[in-house]
Amino acid sequence: MLQRAARGAPEGLWLRAETQDAGRGRLGRTWESPKGNLFASTIVRVRPSDPPASTLAFVAALAVYDTIRQVAPDIAVQIKWPNDLLSRDGAKLCGMLLERADDAVVVGIGLNLTSHPQGLDRPVTDLTTLGARPPHPQAVVEILANAFAIWMDRWRLGGLRGVAQSWQKLSHPIGTALTVNLPDGSVEDGLYSGLDDNGALQLRLADGRIRAIHAGDVFLI
Repeated sequence: MLQRAARGAPEGLWLRAETQDAGRGRLGRTWESPKGNLFASTIVRVRPSDPPASTLAFVAALAVYDTIRQVAPDIAVQIKWPNDLLSRDGAKLCGMLLERADDAVVVGIGLNLTSHPQGLDRPVTDLTTLGARPPHPQAVVEILANAFAIWMDRWRLGGLRGVAQSWQKLSHPIGTALTVNLPDGSVEDGLYSGLDDNGALQLRLADGRIRAIHAGDVFLI
């Protein structure tokens, strides 16, 4: 998709893979990609008047949340900052990767529909294991593309504030204990205290200070 974007592919293009032989997650991690799950990417062409491009993470998270509500309405899910989708008990269902090149942001989404990897350092699951009967990935990506377009319009026309408010209603509640593994290798523990005006996670530390987290792996304690 980055190559297509460089050749002028338009905003709104979606590409879905049946499987991937070199799937990537955040921080260069391998993303297992067996057939039956959803692996899809789309292009957003960022405009000067848009909110910060990084906040497309919230757009993607809300779009996937709405998609899960449609394809697995009985499964309770929550959002973890900035854009992971978790089951009620905190197992990861979906991950995303945003990459930018010039004015194009490629949003990659992996959603576990029928299977999930084993032996990871965090709990993971899939919709089938949780008791749902999700449709074929092609049907799911069509629902997702529609939901993404709706949230894109809200983000672009109404600004970040409304999108962030919707995100916070569906995420871990204020006061949730979190551990954050930061890019420099350090670890910070604290309580979730909402988002700042740019979408950074506000972490209340033990001494009462608020630290803004702009990047890192977040774990619910």
